[in-house]
Amino acid sequence: MECAFSRYCLRDIHVEQVHMDELFALLSAVKDGDISKPLALTRLSRSPHGVWVAMDPVSKLILTIDVGDRTLTLAQRLVHQVAQVLAPDCAPLFLTDGFREYLTALVTHYGQWMPPERRQAQGPMPKPRWMPRPELLYAQVVKSSRRRRIVGVKHHVVFGALKTVQEVLAKRGWQINTAFVERLNLDFRQHIAAIGRRVNTLRKHEAGLRQQLALFQGYHNFVLPHASLRQTLTEPVPTHGTGSAKRWRPCTPAMVAGLTDQVWTLREMLLFRVPPWPQPQAL
Repeated sequence: MECAFSRYCLRDIHVEQVHMDELFALLSAVKDGDISKPLALTRLSRSPHGVWVAMDPVSKLILTIDVGDRTLTLAQRLVHQVAQVLAPDCAPLFLTDGFREYLTALVTHYGQWMPPERRQAQGPMPKPRWMPRPELLYAQVVKSSRRRRIVGVKHHVVFGALKTVQEVLAKRGWQINTAFVERLNLDFRQHIAAIGRRVNTLRKHEAGLRQQLALFQGYHNFVLPHASLRQTLTEPVPTHGTGSAKRWRPCTPAMVAGLTDQVWTLREMLLFRVPPWPQPQAL
């Protein structure tokens, strides 16, 4: 239900930027049928699974979440889900780490066939090539580490002009970075035990982790007000008690993105009856 709620609400969104990143969750793997259940419980083996996330750093809205290994297939699927959430005419700035498969995934979904320039006056016409669209903007934050410590950070503009990328970031007073999605990873670890770095509570199946992530996505977007998103009231609102008057209006990422005009409760979100709507096909 939570996943259907997010899919229904997150449609035709316009954003300036999209940050994408992946982190690892620990899932307990049990071979069913090979050994007895008591013995299997004593031989739980931990296997890493990547949790992929894409967010809008301006509104803090989580666009999509996926689970899988750190491969091209998952990068393609994440970008495909982002393309389904965004409006067709939306051309945001994409920011990721140095994982090279993001480049292939972005070119696949935000590319077009273009005929190359002809270098000879005679002969057959060159075949068209799949090239990134001119409006595609993509930059990477490449970090180098040594002994589990970051020793260097390089910024690399892959698609688009550096001046154009800087102009998009200058609207918010930012520079090329992925700090917002990395901060979001901390929220994941605090709310979902299976993603913690050092935890004893592990999920036995990937489906359980997906359910937790779907619930957290709806909670983060529609239920949880963020202090950095609160809005100043034109006039302070007096309280019924002896406390000071309210000067701020709490806001959730969905409110900043224009998806709703109120802070939802968890009960309202869980009991919301999702009406039928045309759903895009999965990759």
